[in-house]
Amino acid sequence: MSRMYPYPLIAKEGWPFIIGSLVLSILTVIWCGWWSLPLWVLTAFVVQFFRDPARDIPVAPEDVLSPADGRIVVVEKTTDPYRGVNALKISVFMNVFNVHSNRSPIDGKVERVDYFKGSFLNAALDKASVQNERNAVLAVTKTGRPVTFVQVAGLVARRILCYVNAHDLLHRGDRYGFIRFGSRVDVYLPEDATPLVAIGDKVSASSTVLATLPLHAPAAGSAPENSASSVDNTTEEADMVKEATDRAAVAAQHVLSQE
Repeated sequence: MSRMYPYPLIAKEGWPFIIGSLVLSILTVIWCGWWSLPLWVLTAFVVQFFRDPARDIPVAPEDVLSPADGRIVVVEKTTDPYRGVNALKISVFMNVFNVHSNRSPIDGKVERVDYFKGSFLNAALDKASVQNERNAVLAVTKTGRPVTFVQVAGLVARRILCYVNAHDLLHRGDRYGFIRFGSRVDVYLPEDATPLVAIGDKVSASSTVLATLPLHAPAAGSAPENSASSVDNTTEEADMVKEATDRAAVAAQHVLSQE
């Protein structure tokens, strides 16, 4: 679904950097001529780094969208450390050439926002999720499913910006934050979510579907479908064994009667 994107094509977070590098490049041209070329290249890099284009947004209510541009580095069942429950974790690593605005992966509401001080390890490392500076947004979907998405600072990125607070409403695809110069975003979903991406996949913020999440949690005590089929198979095997035993007993009696 295409819609009007209510944000500048160049993120406002980058305006000071762009203006500074542009002024420096112009002054260098005046005094040094062609020696200013490296500064113009730097200015072009800064402009592309802070680009923030509009994206098409999938509309299926079960879809959980990517909160960032980048590459998938983690898809695993683990524990959501912010809620203390089992979860599906999907992590997106952003390099310096990706768009760095962070966008809401769901429609819902913010429960709380937790900030943690930490290190500045390479954001591609697994341990960066729990050791680096990070900002966790704990939210719920419109149907009450818990979703946690975490901005994680990186080796170069030393500034996490988050623009939502507790009780704020979320709309999928809307900007909720920004991380400057390389980082990652971790997404924790309920266990019954189905991942649609794999490690190494390239994803785009708010247009790539990371996973599907059922609108409602499974009923308490309900057995998974594969468990039910396993029980049925076990029962069928037991019936077959009993039938074979009965036939053997009848055959034995027949032999004895002939003797």
